[in-house]
Amino acid sequence: MPIVVGVKFDNTPKVYWFSAGEFEYTEGCRVIVETARGVEIGTVKTMPKEVEESKIVSPLKDVLRIATKDDLDRQKEYDEKRPEAIRIASEKISARGLKMKVVDAQYTIDGAKLVLYFTAESRVDFRELVKDLASAFRTRIELRQIGSRDECRMIGGLAPCGRACCCSAGLDFSKVNIKMAKNQNLSLNPAKISGMCGRLMCCLSYENAHYAETNKLMPKMGSKVKVTTEESSFTGTVVGINQIKMTVNVKNEIKDGSFEIKEYPLESVTKLDSSSAADDLVVSKAEAAELGGMED
Repeated sequence: MPIVVGVKFDNTPKVYWFSAGEFEYTEGCRVIVETARGVEIGTVKTMPKEVEESKIVSPLKDVLRIATKDDLDRQKEYDEKRPEAIRIASEKISARGLKMKVVDAQYTIDGAKLVLYFTAESRVDFRELVKDLASAFRTRIELRQIGSRDECRMIGGLAPCGRACCCSAGLDFSKVNIKMAKNQNLSLNPAKISGMCGRLMCCLSYENAHYAETNKLMPKMGSKVKVTTEESSFTGTVVGINQIKMTVNVKNEIKDGSFEIKEYPLESVTKLDSSSAADDLVVSKAEAAELGGMED
């Protein structure tokens, strides 16, 4: 098996594998590698180890060298130029009247290319813009359109929970969809379930597995169940569930003809049919049409 080292780049939570070679690494050291964007500087997050070839995206590229002081000084110089590069690029875009917004600018470590990341609601014809930018920066220009989640990851910020946005904090989740919100009994109000990027919050996928499995155990809303306690046993109707506390709210008719609703542990409740709370989690066409734009 090949010996690889895990390298992380700025503005992305993902760690990429590179052939370790014969270099001596320390965790957190900076290295120079070649990527699809050009020659870049990254940070070692995983020390050299053997990895199965099936887990590696081919072709596996080599670490070119451990970053020197000159490399680090050059990278610092390029980082200081980023705000100015964004300003100039934004001015060129405005002059062309293009509907796009520059999010970030990154020079490759050798200065051979400037990559500009931008957002736009649709495809943009920027062929003439590239000529303007190449003339202004006197280097090779690459424009990359990114989505709103990537923009949030690059810029960062505080999420509604008060913590750093999951995407910028190094967490990497799978795609998020509306059904995850329904799994967790959340209101399908865009203001309640959307993150800084305007899309469904990444953290919906973090606990989704628990809710999905628990809903299979929980009785369906409105179904009849048998409740057995130390004092009595009766049949009632499910009016609520709590997947965290693992409890069921059951409505029961008492002797005077009135009703009472009490919370019971799931183990005290027996379903009288094969239905479950998971059966209620169908996303309607109206909900999909209204909130579909928030999904990945």
